[in-house]
Amino acid sequence: MIKAVKLMIILAAAFLLFVVVSDYISDYKKQYENELTSMESNPGEEVTITIPKNSSAKEVAAILKKNGLIKFEKAFVTRLQESEYRGRLQAGKFKLRKGMNTLEMMEIICKEDEDSKIVKQLVIPEGYTVDLIAEACEEADICDKRDFINALKSVTSNDFEYLADVPSGADVRYTLEGYLFPATYDISKSTTAEDVVSMMLNAFQNYYTEEMNSVAAEKGMNSFEVLTRASMIEREAKLDSERPIIASVLNNRINADMLLQIDSTVLYPISDGMYDTGDPSIEDLSLQSPYNTYVYRGLPVGPICNPGLSCINAVLYPEETDYLYYHVVDEKAGKHIFTETYEEHLETMKGKDEKIGGTDTDGDGIPDIEPGETPEEEEDEEE
Repeated sequence: MIKAVKLMIILAAAFLLFVVVSDYISDYKKQYENELTSMESNPGEEVTITIPKNSSAKEVAAILKKNGLIKFEKAFVTRLQESEYRGRLQAGKFKLRKGMNTLEMMEIICKEDEDSKIVKQLVIPEGYTVDLIAEACEEADICDKRDFINALKSVTSNDFEYLADVPSGADVRYTLEGYLFPATYDISKSTTAEDVVSMMLNAFQNYYTEEMNSVAAEKGMNSFEVLTRASMIEREAKLDSERPIIASVLNNRINADMLLQIDSTVLYPISDGMYDTGDPSIEDLSLQSPYNTYVYRGLPVGPICNPGLSCINAVLYPEETDYLYYHVVDEKAGKHIFTETYEEHLETMKGKDEKIGGTDTDGDGIPDIEPGETPEEEEDEEE
């Protein structure tokens, strides 16, 4: 009798468990089916979610579940794949509501934000200066030139650590000159001057790697000096193959305590960074500017443009040569001839047209100055 009672209890418990499990499974299926097919929309708490760029459907479903907007990730993914919204998920911030059906959520998440939609591209070539970039932004109707200049002036080393390499109190036109990486940038309706500056500085941070920084440090340079050298190479060289050679010429002249005599270091301050004044004159070469390498030995006070990766690498990995001179032999192609001595240099210059009396060192129509002489010293000798 006792065994029969125990059996009845066990059977009753099993039945109750079966009922509970059956109800649970039935309710689970009902809720799952509801998220998979429901078109109902009910009031509920508003929730703001953030979807990162390039998020997959599964990752979006996980975000929705984490924020209490759905219960079944698989139901959301399945419905998405079978709907018109497949492949249209957008990144950004979205306001959703608990009680929405999943199709309503998809419609909001897949709706492209008009203000964030890419409407144009800003192309910044290698060798552009701050002033040329500001003008390009204004011409592209992105922002006013003044807004761009003000935006970059507000950036500090607290925003980008590598800017601490700029010497304190350096007499430069712009602290960020050299660091605005030349590239093609996506522009939306909501893009501001601050956004453009930030994009360019982030691009530099991405391209100027830790390895490059280590190589520079081994050579006794920081990013500021690398960019100063690279900016001169950018304005001097057209051919990738010649950039490491020109880097070696700069190294050799500095090591020999010679004036660098780079025309662009005169044109940069004279043209206010626009490089639209033509070749410098004899008088220009005597310009008292910390950028002028015809007057002051060593590097200019800072970068004279924003160089590309090729010129930066030329500084980090220069050719090993004994060249001290070069001049253009093919204006169209930008090809140079390189020589080790002043006599060889003069010999290669024979027959070359000269716009101004004297010998043209680099083919830009500028009379040559003897190694180590400033323009004033040359004038004194002539007297």
